[in-house]
Amino acid sequence: MNYSELSAAIQTYTENNFPAITLADSSTVSSTTQINRFIQQAEQRIYNSVQFPSLRKNVTGTITSGNKYLSCPDDFLSSYSLAIFSGSGPYTFLLNKDVNFMREAYPTPTDTGTPKYYALFGPTVTGSTISNELSFILGPTPDAGYSAELHYYYYPQSIVTASTTWLGDNFDTVLLYGSLVEAYIFMKGEVDIITMYETKYKEALGLAQRLGDGMERSDAYRSGQYRQAPLPQNNGVR
Repeated sequence: MNYSELSAAIQTYTENNFPAITLADSSTVSSTTQINRFIQQAEQRIYNSVQFPSLRKNVTGTITSGNKYLSCPDDFLSSYSLAIFSGSGPYTFLLNKDVNFMREAYPTPTDTGTPKYYALFGPTVTGSTISNELSFILGPTPDAGYSAELHYYYYPQSIVTASTTWLGDNFDTVLLYGSLVEAYIFMKGEVDIITMYETKYKEALGLAQRLGDGMERSDAYRSGQYRQAPLPQNNGVR
């Protein structure tokens, strides 16, 4: 399901084309803007409920000798892993800690060595300007230059702007029902209809979780084939 199909389905299911709204300040909210908001709110709910592979990104960066801070990517939300290496390797994965641990373990910034830990430090500060982007703090302070490889969680491009996405192509039911829930809340629709779509959304989300948090994290060789317990048989016993 692409964006055009999803937008049309929302209007068909709700029997509402969401006409433009004029606000108190005389500005206008178009039909497209309203529908896009429903979709993006649904995407945010889904992406924070299931860890699909499409939510993971891999980047490499450079750690400078004597600089214990490492800037996060602009679209960073949370980390899966951070590793450092020199040349062709080997890779050394750092352990995630908090800033309190880092300050306690390495109270003297001039103490250097191969980093073993990292923590989410806070916004990047350049002069007196505080950025919206985050940064890591490393411990101990790097004693040399290293390469870094970060696996992290981010929001993929919305179907609103990309037209087609992995979620729309592979699990359009959860995206559709999530959008309908948001649309009916906006419409202040009947409770029974909102409840129905919320139930359908949770059913679709459960299947998505089975895929993203289950089947995509196992295989038949290591985990065995998926098996469901057979239904109990009566065998004539009452």
